[in-house]
This record gives sequence, C-alpha cells and structure tokens, in this order.
Amino acid sequence: MMTRSKIALSKITQPKVTLRKPGLPSLLALVLLTTSACTSETATGAPSNSPTSKAAKPARPNASAGPSASAKPGAPTSPGVSVPRLDPVGAVDARTVLAAFKSRNMVGHMEALQRVADANGGNRASGTSGYEESARYVEEQLRAAGYNPVRQSFSFRGEGRGRPRVESFNILAETGGDAGRTVVVGAHLDSVREGPGINDNASGVAAVLETAAWLKEAGISPANRVRFAFWGGEEDGLYGSQHYVDELSQAEVGQTAANLNVDMAASPNGVRSVHDGDGSDFGHAGPDGSGAMEEIFFRYFRENALPAETTPFDGGSDYDAFLSAGIPGGGLFTGDVERKTQAQAQAYGGTAGKDLDPCYHEACDTIANTNPELLTEMSGALAYATAAYAMAKTG
Repeated sequence: MMTRSKIALSKITQPKVTLRKPGLPSLLALVLLTTSACTSETATGAPSNSPTSKAAKPARPNASAGPSASAKPGAPTSPGVSVPRLDPVGAVDARTVLAAFKSRNMVGHMEALQRVADANGGNRASGTSGYEESARYVEEQLRAAGYNPVRQSFSFRGEGRGRPRVESFNILAETGGDAGRTVVVGAHLDSVREGPGINDNASGVAAVLETAAWLKEAGISPANRVRFAFWGGEEDGLYGSQHYVDELSQAEVGQTAANLNVDMAASPNGVRSVHDGDGSDFGHAGPDGSGAMEEIFFRYFRENALPAETTPFDGGSDYDAFLSAGIPGGGLFTGDVERKTQAQAQAYGGTAGKDLDPCYHEACDTIANTNPELLTEMSGALAYATAAYAMAKTG
C-alpha cells in the first residue's frame, strides 16, 4: 500500500470501532453450478451495485461525526459513461465460506513469496528479478487452478538520479460470464524496495489467489465475468491499476461493474476494516454502487459474528483509478502505521498503543510479520463478496 494510506486510518482508530452485531445467517447453500472456462482477453466491465439500505446497517455508536480530511470522493472523471448497476446476491453462506477458508493455502502463498524475496535481494519491487519471479509463481498458481493468465505491460519513471524507466506488468486472469458486467478483483503484487512486502501485499495476493481457486473448486459458474488482477507498480505510484483503467475504452468502463481491492490483509496487530463506500462514516462516498459493496462485506462479518469497522477511500491503493473513472469500488484493509486503540484491542484482540503493522514498508515485513487468523477471515470476506458479485443481477 502506498504511504498515503497512513493518513486516513487515523480517522478510524479513534474510539470508532463498529461492533456489528451478527444477524441470522443466510441459509443459502453454496451455489454449485458448472464452472465456465476462462478466456484471456483484455478488460471489459459490468453494471454497478444497488445502494446500501441504511436500515440494514447496525448503529455506529462510536462513529466520528466529520469526514476524513484525507479521504477523497470517487467522482467519475467521465460523467458521460453510465455504469450499469448490479444487485449482489447471497450466492453462498458466509459461515460456510469462512469454514472453507480455514483450510486454504494463504500462508503457503506468503511463504512462497517470502522465499522469492530472500532469493532476490530481499524484495519483490516492480522491475526487479524478485517481481518477475513473484509473477511466475502467481501465473503457475492460476494455471493450476484452471485459469489462463496474461500479462499487461506498462512502464513508468523510477526514482533516483536520471529517473530511469521501469518496465513492469499486471497479471490478469478471468472466468466466463457476461463481459458486459465485469467485476475486477485485485491486489498489488509488488513490494517496496526496502523489504519483502509479505503483509504489504503478499497477503492480498494470497487472498485473491485462493478466492480464484475456491471459485473454481466450489463449482460456481459466474453469471458476470470476474477478472482477477495482480497489479504492478503500486508502491511506485499506483501505475499498474491506472494503466489498466486508462486502457479501457469508454464502452469498457461502462461495462465494469465493480472493483474489489485487498491491500494488507494480515497485519500482525490488525483490525478488520472495509472501505466506507456509502460515505456515511467519513463523508465521501465512492461512485454509485460502492455502498452495496460495503454492505456485502459487513454482511459476511455480521453472519460470522466478527466485529468490523470502516476505513475511508484515501487514494492510497489500487481502487483509486477505478473510483476516478466512476466505477464502484470497495475492499478490505487491516491497517498499517496507526496505533491500535483500546476500543479496537477489546474488539479484535492485540495490543493497544502498538502499531497495527510495526513493519510497514520495512525490511521486517516478513512472514513473521503476519496474522494468519486475520488473513483467513479477510480472505473469506473477499471470496464471499466475489461470489455475490459474480452471481449478481442487474438492479
């Protein structure tokens, strides 16, 4: 996650933990349909989500009244493009998903990316051998799960004297389903040059890989195309995701229904946070449909009796280009340099007064700097929301 994320979480870490009380879990069984073969084209999209019902959300007794100074509205830069609306459905039972993810291989993926960093100068930054080897690992895992990954190349100016151009790429893989209603589920693959980037963001990569594999293994045949994306150049300036959105035609922007982003999902002293899509906590909503994304994540946490809270869209991760294009966004985050409050320690465990991730952007962001239990919960949330949007109907 880019450093800008530091600013925003300070607004959440006041006594603002939202203890969402569980309601009755959905009894819908896992939808078992025939899996469609994935294709290997370039991006197109889908409709957006219906607005979240305020009545469906539990009260936020400790919510701060004002907007975040650093959060920025996700106003479309192309107001002429209309993004159709998707109404996410309860395609799976939230408790079943969490139970399934307790035995999935997220930690194994993080360990593999740790080994990659160890063998490549201690990092996996874009433009390095560590990034290339990380990419090969991701592609291998996607192929083993039945996908056909492709690379989308781009370049950007690096740092330092003379600012050399860095060559990098995104990795894209997709399901079958209606390309006119595409759901992009992404995480950045690169680390900073200072360290291996295991919480930031091998954890997010692990969550997306296991979501992609689980979707196939569960036999879910998406009605809407799901495109899994592993972004390059995030730590250097969100270059990969911005390139992806810039390459979309106006028609393809209008066919991109939603972007689900996961950036840091295993912070060692972390919290469960969801982006404030409807703007009700921080005063800045994402594009129309983002509130429904927020609610689908909270539904998963409610039904699993897990407390969670909101975090603002602060522009510090790969959702930014999507929001700016008018595409609804949402996602998950477990925290970086902000200190855990007493209220958060009571809700989530961990240590009050200690950073949510004391190794953020440091060499010590290793496999030892992760919380596997939290990663399991957040990965299940991503899978639950992905299934909901994969099977969503036009609203």
